[in-house]
Amino acid sequence: MSNPRNGDTKPPCLPRNGLVKIPTQPNGLGSASITKGTPAVKNRLCQPSSVPAILSPALAHHSDLPIPSLASPLSLATLAGVSSPPGASLAGLNASEGSEQPSPERLPGSPSERQLAVDEKILNRLFWYFSACEKCVLAQVCKAWRRVLYQPKFWVGLTPVLHTKELYNILPGGEKEFVSLQGFAIRGFDGFCLVGVSDLDICEFIDNYPLSKKGVKSMSLKRSTITDAGLEVMLEQMQGVVRLELSGCNDFTEAGLWSSLNARITALSVSDCINVADDAIAAISQLLPNLTELNLQAYHVTDTALAYFTAKQGYTTHTLRLNSCWEITNHGVVNMVHSLPNLSVLSLSGCSKVTDDGVELVAENLRKLRSLDLSWCPRITDMALEYIACDLHKLEELVLDRCVRITDTGLSYLSTMSSLRSLYLRWCCQVQDFGLKHLLSMGSLRLLSLAGCPLLTTTGLSGLVQLQELEELELTNCPGATPELFKYFSQHLPCCMVIE
Repeated sequence: MSNPRNGDTKPPCLPRNGLVKIPTQPNGLGSASITKGTPAVKNRLCQPSSVPAILSPALAHHSDLPIPSLASPLSLATLAGVSSPPGASLAGLNASEGSEQPSPERLPGSPSERQLAVDEKILNRLFWYFSACEKCVLAQVCKAWRRVLYQPKFWVGLTPVLHTKELYNILPGGEKEFVSLQGFAIRGFDGFCLVGVSDLDICEFIDNYPLSKKGVKSMSLKRSTITDAGLEVMLEQMQGVVRLELSGCNDFTEAGLWSSLNARITALSVSDCINVADDAIAAISQLLPNLTELNLQAYHVTDTALAYFTAKQGYTTHTLRLNSCWEITNHGVVNMVHSLPNLSVLSLSGCSKVTDDGVELVAENLRKLRSLDLSWCPRITDMALEYIACDLHKLEELVLDRCVRITDTGLSYLSTMSSLRSLYLRWCCQVQDFGLKHLLSMGSLRLLSLAGCPLLTTTGLSGLVQLQELEELELTNCPGATPELFKYFSQHLPCCMVIE
C-alpha cells in the first residue's frame, strides 16, 4: 500500500522480506506481523523512518482542510499526551489490554488544538502518511484515532501473519483460549498467513474470524502440520478463498489436493512440500480450470507433469514460476510452451538442466512474455541471450542472476532490446567493463543490478551516469564500487537510488 508523503518525510521502511511487526493490541488481538505485498523487483534498502509531524507542510497548504493557523506543528507525542523513551522502536511498543486510552478531552493543549487532533476529515487525510507499523501504534492513542484508523481503506494490500502461539491466550487455570480476531475483521482483512498451525488451529480460526466463510480471499499456510483432512475442511468452509499458498507443509499428500482443490481457485503456490510430485500437477490441471497463476517449487516434478495442462488453462494461465524444479529439462520446456502459450510471466529459476535450446523454445513460442527469470541456470550462455533479444520484443524484466557463463557478448545482444526496463546480472562473474558499454544505449532501463560482479571497475561503473532515466542501481558486493563512485553518482544521477 503506497502512502503519499511530502518531500520532507522519508518513505516507510520495511525489512527486505516485507515483514512488519505489529505491537500487541489492547483488544486482545495478540502480537502479529503484517506482510506488505511489494513486488520482488523492489528489493530496496532505506533508513528507519521517523514519525513525521502531524501537520506536514504538504497538508498545511490544502485549502479544503480546516486547519487553524498554528505557530508550529503539533507532534504526535504532544497530541497523544505521551513521550517516547529514547531509542524505542515501533516493534517494541506494547499496550496492555487494561491500558486506558486518553479521550479527546484529556489531550493537552487549547480547545482548538484538541478539536483539531480529533477532526476526522483531517485524520482521514493525515493517516495516509504513515507506515502500517506506525498506524498500529497510532490506533492506541485514543478511541477517535482508532475509529478512523480501523477503516479498511488504510489496510488494503496488507496481510496479517499469525504464528500458532499468537492465536491463544493462556487463562489463569492453564487452559487455552483462542484470541479475539474482531479487530482484524473491523479492518476488513481478506487475506491471512498462518505459520505453524495444525488442523485444529485452522478450525478454530474459521470459527472465530467473522469473515472467514465468505470474506477471506487469500490463505497462506507456512511450516504447518495441516493434513489432507484439514486442507479439505479449510477449502470447504472458506468459500471465498481464490488464492492459496502452501509452503513447508509436509503432512498433506497429493490425495489431499485431489479431494480439496476447488475450481474457484485462480492462484496457487506450492513450495517445499515433500509429497508434491507429478500427480499434484495432474490434480491442479484437472481441478483448477480458471488458474491464472501457478508458483511451484518441487524437487520431484518431471517433464511429464508439464504436459498435463488443459486447453482452458492454456488460455487463462498467464504466470508460471518453476523454482528449483531440478528434474525439468528441455523436454519439459517443450511440453510447457505448447500447453501454456499465453504466458506473460515465466520463471525457470534453479531449473539447472535447462540449456540454451530450452530458452530458444521459450523465445520462439512465448512471444507475449514480459518477465523472464533464468537465475541459477548454469547452462545458459550468450546464445540464449541472442534468442531472447531476437524474439521477445515485449520483454520488460530479465533476471540472469548466477548465470556464470554469460559474457560481454551476451550483453551486446541485450542492448538491442528497446522494451527492457529491469535487468538483473547479480554474480555474473564474467561480465566486464566492456560489456557495460553495450548497456549505455538502453534508454529504457529503469533498474539495473550488478551486485557481486567481481570484474567491474570504478572506471567502467562510472560510465553508467549516461543512463539518465535509471531509477535504481544495485552495486552491493561489487569491488569497483567505491565511496568516491557513490558520491559521483549522487551528483550525476540524483534521481537514481544507488544500493551500496
